[in-house]
Amino acid sequence: MKYIKDYTIKDVQDVYDGPGGLLWEAVMGEQIHSGGPETTDFLAKKLGLKKGQVVLDICSALGAPARHLASKYGVMVKGVDATKTMLQKAIERTKAAKLDNMIEYFEANAMDLPFKKETFDVVWGQEAWCYVTDKNRLLQEAYRVLKPGGMIGFTDWIITGKITQVELDPLYDSMAFPYMETFEGYQELLKKNGFKVVEALDQTDEFTKCFDQYYDMVHVQLKPNIMQNFGKDLFDFASNLVTIWQKAAHEHKVGRGFFIGKK
Repeated sequence: MKYIKDYTIKDVQDVYDGPGGLLWEAVMGEQIHSGGPETTDFLAKKLGLKKGQVVLDICSALGAPARHLASKYGVMVKGVDATKTMLQKAIERTKAAKLDNMIEYFEANAMDLPFKKETFDVVWGQEAWCYVTDKNRLLQEAYRVLKPGGMIGFTDWIITGKITQVELDPLYDSMAFPYMETFEGYQELLKKNGFKVVEALDQTDEFTKCFDQYYDMVHVQLKPNIMQNFGKDLFDFASNLVTIWQKAAHEHKVGRGFFIGKK
């Protein structure tokens, strides 16, 4: 039985409309996912992105991956996010980068995409679907908007080993996650919704190394800035967050999953 907590899209909006969004950008960089541009390139190359393709980035946040894909691979990107602050910053930064002719953003829920069926060549996501309350519905929508033969590629924070509800509680609470899928669970959901699973990788080792870096950043490099600009309460929150996630990752209970599917 899947353990689900009562976190909604409103809780996620509150995190990223508030200091949480600033904190995550400071720790993880503008792309706001572990591994940064290198993991974006790894996913792009696995998908075989080609110039002129139309990509849907579900939960596009600050738009950094979208800008990276548009500028480096020549694809057109539609970004979808439900957080106004993230969208506004994404639009501003995309205009500043002179990429607004290639990228367009939409305020929408990932479970009810504002696009006609068979619109996109690729559906894309990086470490954000852990916030989605109904991942089955998300993948139904992804399948609907993909063209026949289209590809889906995403990474996400996942459960990778045996972990109890008591252990999951503080992890979910620290991030406002309703739940995380398992490595096997995402593959089953892809198949259930009509996708052929092309590749699935457990990237927990890489994820763990990233959290080792985040732990050091929060406690050394970023500590003065967090204390001065956000106060001790947010520092204590950030310190606890990176500590518990680092520990769970080292124990191979949580990590990062990488998935490629084909319609």
